[in-house]
Amino acid sequence: MNEIRKFIENITPMNDADWQFFASKLQQVKLKKNTPLLKIGAIENHLSFIVEGIVRLYIPKDEVDLTFGFVFKNEFVTAYDSLLTQRASAYQIETLTETILWQISNKDLQEVYEKTNSGNIIGRKMAENKFLTKSKRELSLLNKTAEERYLDLFSERPSLLQQIPLKYIASYIGVTPQALSRIRRRIS
Repeated sequence: MNEIRKFIENITPMNDADWQFFASKLQQVKLKKNTPLLKIGAIENHLSFIVEGIVRLYIPKDEVDLTFGFVFKNEFVTAYDSLLTQRASAYQIETLTETILWQISNKDLQEVYEKTNSGNIIGRKMAENKFLTKSKRELSLLNKTAEERYLDLFSERPSLLQQIPLKYIASYIGVTPQALSRIRRRIS
């Protein structure tokens, strides 16, 4: 649980009473590789912090899934739009590796927001971070070539390329696996 406290303390200081209240609401979950966290059509009821592992957000399709996000160790993961609206998710979330999470239910999260001094600050800053990540991704898709998106991904998270199947990386940058192979040959 130290990882999540350290992460939160980097956002804003949290006094011991607030931390104890928040920590009392967390449950640890251990998942195997390729385990769904949320299926399409389900309503998101948890905010999860990844202690170990990699998670993928995607839209399942008949031929090729459309991967639009990866979430890593020491980051929060949720279907945030579904969590906020309590409506069915239009996408799925699954583990790509064995994963350990700390989860808080939406009900308990709302209680943390109401009863702690730092809960709302943390919630707001996490929402701002989600917005910036989404905005960066959209701008990248609109303004950069597939090769530039691949190079950005490689420079931001080089270990990603060793841990995530290339078909998911290809989908994430918006190309076929064959096109990704050509890009990789060209830049190597």
